[in-house]
Amino acid sequence: MNIHINEKHHRTILQSIARRVMIERGLWPDFSDEALAEIKRIQMSINKPARDDSNVRDMRNLPWASIDNDDSLDLDQLTVAQTMPDGKVRIMVAIADVDALVHNGTALDNHARHNTTSVYTAARIFPMLPDLLSTNLTSLNLNEGRLALVVAMELGADGSLLDSSMYRALVCNHAKLAYNNIAPWLEGSGIVPEAVSSVIGLAENLLLQDKAAQNLKKLRHANGALTLETVESKPVFDGDQIRTLEIEEKNRAKELIEDFMIAANGVTARYLAANDFPSIRRVVRTPKRWERIIEIAWDQHYELPSEPDSKALEDFLVQAKAVDPIRFPDLSLAVIKLLGSGEYVAESSDETAPGHFGLAVKDYAHSTAPNRRYPDLLTQRLLKAALEGKPCPYSKDELDELAVHCTEAEDAATKVERRVEKSAAALMLESSLGETFESIVTGASEKGTWVRLLTIPVEGKLEEGFEGLDVGDQIRVQLILVDVQKGFIDFRKINSSRKI
Repeated sequence: MNIHINEKHHRTILQSIARRVMIERGLWPDFSDEALAEIKRIQMSINKPARDDSNVRDMRNLPWASIDNDDSLDLDQLTVAQTMPDGKVRIMVAIADVDALVHNGTALDNHARHNTTSVYTAARIFPMLPDLLSTNLTSLNLNEGRLALVVAMELGADGSLLDSSMYRALVCNHAKLAYNNIAPWLEGSGIVPEAVSSVIGLAENLLLQDKAAQNLKKLRHANGALTLETVESKPVFDGDQIRTLEIEEKNRAKELIEDFMIAANGVTARYLAANDFPSIRRVVRTPKRWERIIEIAWDQHYELPSEPDSKALEDFLVQAKAVDPIRFPDLSLAVIKLLGSGEYVAESSDETAPGHFGLAVKDYAHSTAPNRRYPDLLTQRLLKAALEGKPCPYSKDELDELAVHCTEAEDAATKVERRVEKSAAALMLESSLGETFESIVTGASEKGTWVRLLTIPVEGKLEEGFEGLDVGDQIRVQLILVDVQKGFIDFRKINSSRKI
């Protein structure tokens, strides 16, 4: 779905807003002189990893490939599969060894520690690490030998994890693939992309990976992982002008990577615990507004138990999607808002973190995107120390502080991204003042009531007529105010609410 908008609006407006909001939220938009000087020293002194290192396996001959967004240059992981007897399969995920060049306590590390994540705004990316690192020296780029941590997982025919191991390796990316390019082929509606067919054995390997990923997905959802779909969009630029608002949709290729990353993140968490190392877990606690989720399900003639139950919620979501797939993203959004946001929690090997309610997994440590997320870089340092029999590089108290900071900084980064999205949406809606739209209530609290339009993926504040509304209500609204610089999009209700 593409929505064309007025050509007078420019990238530079949003870039200026993005930089200002980064600073307002306490994030650093620029790298220090010390960090840039470190980059130059790294570039001058970098050496190829020693091939005779007994702790580093040479696995460059395997048909590794990256699958990411069309425009991604910071490649964090590669995947490959191997057949095994009795219908089993070995899945291997290679994760870029960022720690090999970005050491704890350096100026580069301090910047990454402060921001904790790359910030992807509509007009500009603020990378956690400079481009020379994240898109080059520590990126698993095409036809380049790179150091990596490999998570190897032996899966049964039903997607169950039978065994796992971790080790350091030298790997090579033989194909840089994009989700939207290979998804039609994986889904059976497109031909084999040239980037796949040009690498001997890669097509068969990707089909094996896809089958394994689908088995993983089925098993996760059978255990209560939630089926959720939301409408996500991003402005598409032609030079300095926004030409369209592009809707991003899930597909088979995205699911393949998602399912492998969830599995790998579980393996890394359990590996650290087995070696008596602490870890930083990504958790989504039991939803506090379960009673509202019960109400939404009841409005659709479905009864949920009185206590939070991810499997029961998944059964409801599957049924709701089958009954009304077009409106399902709106229902998903309401449920996501009521589940609450994720957070980082430090856990020692003898403690129990809350787990991830939405994924229905107990052990979940972010580890697969160290170029983009600081918790993943922290986890990588812990893993390497455990692999090499070295002391833990962080105390539990340090990890407690870092977990809180990473949660807060990630929240700030998300607010920056949403703020710029709102300004981009405001640019798009400037000429629509006074028009009316169907919408769904996405937030209702003392801070205000928020709605998302159903025909255009834009969210704004309901300034009039919000009394008695709650998340999940569907109402008709009128656009009454737009402010590009502040990212304000305000509506008023013009009819009575009805449930979705």
